[in-house]
Order: sequence, then structure tokens, then C-alpha cells
Amino acid sequence: MIIEIDFNSDEALYLQLRNQIIMGIATAQFREGDSLPSVRQLADTIGINMHTVNKAYTVLKQEGYVKVDRRKGAVIAIDVDRMRTLSELKKELQVILAKSSCKNISREEIHELIDEIYREYGGLK
Repeated sequence: MIIEIDFNSDEALYLQLRNQIIMGIATAQFREGDSLPSVRQLADTIGINMHTVNKAYTVLKQEGYVKVDRRKGAVIAIDVDRMRTLSELKKELQVILAKSSCKNISREEIHELIDEIYREYGGLK
């Protein structure tokens, strides 16, 4: 997977990295058990500070996407705690849907967007 960082974005670099890794998992570019590059290696490859990569990996670990193995480093390990994930997703969606409602975006338009994005990640076959 090619990681692309937008240095002009308002989004923090570690969040951009985290999001791209999550999208890589969703699109099967990363699979359960795959090792991510070392912190130093990834920092050198994309030209960012090692602490930024380390922060992204820490957040991914806290969110249940990776585990840290002393021999392999950061390894993709999807958290199976489905109920916790659904609860977190509901909180995030509440804000997104509130923003959509304020901008007069219809339920149907939201559903179309969800279906489009979900198809990109292999759902709704």
C-alpha cells in the first residue's frame, strides 16, 4: 500500500496515516497478521517524524486495529469486540448525520453515499 500524506491538509499527519491504514485494511491491502513497516522505516519512506508514526500506531492499537509484537512490530489484528465498535460507530454517525441534517442532505442521499462507500470495501456484493 502506498501511503500518501497531504502536508497542506488541516488534518493531523498521524490521523491521515491512521485513516489510510484503516482504509488499507478495509480494502484488503492489509490482512490479519500482516506486519506494518517499522516506525523508523515508515517515517523515512513517507518523510515524517518517527514520533508521528508512533502516535498513529498507538492510536491504531488503542482502537483495536493492530497489536504490537516484540518480534514483528505492529501487526494487523482486527478487534473482535463488535458491540464496542458498534457503539463507537453510532456516536460518530450521530455527529455526521446531524451535520448532514443541518445542510439539508436527505436520508436517501446518505444511504446512497453509504452504499457507494460500502461497495468500495467489498460489501453489498
